[in-house]
Parts: sequence; C-alpha cells; structure tokens
Amino acid sequence: MKKNLIRIAHSPDSDDAFMFYALATGKLNSHPYRFEHVLKDIESLNQAAMKGVYEVSAISFHAYAFLQGRYLLLPHGASIGRGYGPMVVSRHRLKPSELRKAKLAIPGKLTTAFLALKIYDPELEGEVVAFDQIIPEILAGKYDAGLIIHEGQLTYAEDGLEKVVDLGEWWQKKHSLPLPLGGNVIRRDLGAKAISDVSKLVSKSIQYGLEHREDALQYAAQFARGLDPELMDRFVAMYVNDLTVDYSDAGRKAVQALFDEAHKRGILAKRVIAEYAG
Repeated sequence: MKKNLIRIAHSPDSDDAFMFYALATGKLNSHPYRFEHVLKDIESLNQAAMKGVYEVSAISFHAYAFLQGRYLLLPHGASIGRGYGPMVVSRHRLKPSELRKAKLAIPGKLTTAFLALKIYDPELEGEVVAFDQIIPEILAGKYDAGLIIHEGQLTYAEDGLEKVVDLGEWWQKKHSLPLPLGGNVIRRDLGAKAISDVSKLVSKSIQYGLEHREDALQYAAQFARGLDPELMDRFVAMYVNDLTVDYSDAGRKAVQALFDEAHKRGILAKRVIAEYAG
C-alpha cells in the first residue's frame, strides 16, 4: 500500500456521498491512512473491482459473486431496500408478461438490478445504457422500457412513465426479506490490520453522517442530480439506514438468499457464500 493511501471508489450519488461525508471532508482523524475518493458509475466500479483496482469500492452484490477472491464485504455501507428497489418503467402501460417482447434498457450486466430482473424472469434480456440516460432514452423512443436505479425510482412518474414492476416490492413479497443492492468491499491483500482499521473508519463515517444529518445532506446535495431537497432527503433515507450501519442478521440473510436464488435459477454457476471483514 503506497504510503497508506486508501482509494475509496463509489458512485456520484447523494446516498454514497452522505455515507462518506466525514471521510471526504476531514471530519475524522484517519491517521496514518490517507483517503482518496474516486467517483464512477456503478457498472464502471464493478468492472474495476474485477481487476482489483481500488482498495475500497462500492459494488453491486451481483458483481461480488465474481470478485470475492480479491475482496471481502465490509460489514457496513450496504444499500438494502425494504419493499422497494430497482424498477422497470415504460412509456406506455405494459403488463409484466409483455416485457419479453419489449426493447429494454438496463444499467449494466453486473448490477444487482439486472440480477434481480433475471431472477424475476430469466427470459428477460436488455441493452446496457448508462443509468442516468435510461429515462431520457425511453422518452426519446429508443426503448420501450427500462430498468431504473438511483433517483429515477422517485422521479419517473414526473416524466410520464408507467411502473411495470418494482423488483424490491416483488422480492419482499416473495421472500419476506429486503432486497440487497450494493455494498462496500475491501481488498484482501491489505492485510488484517489495515482491513480492520479502514473498516472502523468507514463505519465511523456513516455514523457521523447520521449524527450530523443536515450537514451531511448539504454536502450530498452536490451529487443529487437535480433532486429537490425533500426528494434527496427521502432518497438518502431509503438507502442509508440501520442496515447500512450494520447488515444485522436480516441483512446478511437477505444477501445470502439473493445468491442462493440466483444459483438455484442457474444465473450464477456456483453457490456464492458471502464473506465479511471482521
């Protein structure tokens, strides 16, 4: 590790910004570690993690299935939706059964949103479109429907789009569990001490944001992509909650259920056992 430099890669979203507010703005004493924040969309982060580029990274749980040899899951920092999550929306009202014939935009093959969609209906396929361009592309008529993540879950109706299925809602009804979407991972080769130290600092950053909510929200606003303050606050609350502070038994059970269901349906070739940093 070069001079104790820890690169934390995460999405340029208000919820991730909220979580890392304290570390990004020097609110915590992080000595002897220096933190550098790298902001990229989730599919780019997934691809970089496959190569072990960053010491700490936000990733989709779908991607974790292919990179657990390099990384451990941190026991905090997860985005887990209780009865809500990625959703498929369309220009015109569609029945879920009609999606197989629709031209569908998806935010990435390694996103958990796409994994959940494949569990929902293994026959569904889609074309990869940058997550923040999916709604504009649907409105432009290039796609019949799209799998949306992030703040699009709150704004799609303002654009006149119709909800076809909310995968988080469907998952909750099917499994009586929240839907795990993304987590933070840390590279195994950092060694036990650095892993423990960095894990504690990330945990403290999340706690600091929750304890200084207004300041953290003000910082996160620069990453809100046009959301008004009320919607941004709502979005952050959706994905920075008690399960973000600690997965708890319910969160870990939900993660394992996601992997087991994907394996059972043949989407993941082998069973994946989630491993967490101590």
